[in-house]
Amino acid sequence: MLIRPVQPADLDALLELAATAGVGVTTLQANPQRLEERIAASVTSISTDPDMADASYLFALEDESDGRVVGICGVEAAVGMRDTWYNYRVGLAVHASRELKIYKQLPTLFLSSDLTGASELCSLFLSPPYRRDGNGALLSKSRFLFMAEFPERFSDHVIAEMRGVSDEAGQSPFWESLGRHFFTMDFAKADFLSYVGSKSFIAELMPKHPIYTCFLSEAAQAALGNVHPATAPARAMLEAEGFRYQGYVDIFDAGPSLECALADIRAVRQSNLYHALSVAAEPKNGTPWLISNRSLGDFRATIAITRPLEDALPLCAEVLQRLNIEDGSSVRAVPLSPKT
Repeated sequence: MLIRPVQPADLDALLELAATAGVGVTTLQANPQRLEERIAASVTSISTDPDMADASYLFALEDESDGRVVGICGVEAAVGMRDTWYNYRVGLAVHASRELKIYKQLPTLFLSSDLTGASELCSLFLSPPYRRDGNGALLSKSRFLFMAEFPERFSDHVIAEMRGVSDEAGQSPFWESLGRHFFTMDFAKADFLSYVGSKSFIAELMPKHPIYTCFLSEAAQAALGNVHPATAPARAMLEAEGFRYQGYVDIFDAGPSLECALADIRAVRQSNLYHALSVAAEPKNGTPWLISNRSLGDFRATIAITRPLEDALPLCAEVLQRLNIEDGSSVRAVPLSPKT
């Protein structure tokens, strides 16, 4: 399995993945025009030196055995620089009366644009049959090696908006308890309009004052800062890399925004440069490593079983071919998982 930048020829495969993803994966929806635009933006971003406000990167997970695209992931270099970026900030309102001996802390939601300018991890989706053998970790963490190699293309602050709680029919309890009162549309349509860039309606229709969460349904309150069951592994993976929930949630489904400084992401901080050393077989006592070829236009990343030897990283011929490099080439690598 290998990671590479998306190409225009991947459109049909990405549409199939988007159709499988379902409601709630905001940045991956089965809209041919929008996906075509995003592919073109990624190709342009990699082939030029764009303004961060316009830079967008998409990567495909390819099954080498048949060339099939089975996963997608992306990074937006700086969100909210062209269209306003909204979240709810979860806070507290204190109501107290000394005379009545009453002191209450009530959670509130306040419409915020505090995360504007951050780089966003987005569009992560892996075909269900391939959710095994470390493919999910490869798909998600490969972006960190790309960001470590080209930090000047990204913000110092990185966020990941996680898919919030919804049922099998795509209904969000948070939306039903709050959003629907301000919008005459269902959750899926509002989510889609946000995805395609029609965001002015958010500022026009959303409440401008703090919202007391105690007025929401119990299901909506329980959804605050929590993720869809299918997203739980992705959240755990990001938290193991250093991401934390800091009190910002999505305005539609209340999914958490996880945050981390780029330099503090484990796979960025611990990644090192090595010379590829061609070997006939995987080293004994080797462990899974995430490896990239350090190329911008021809970026490749994969997992290999190896064990570093000072500044050299033993790699078998199959891995060298996968990364499109030769013996002695420079690579960036990091252990696939944090040490326990």
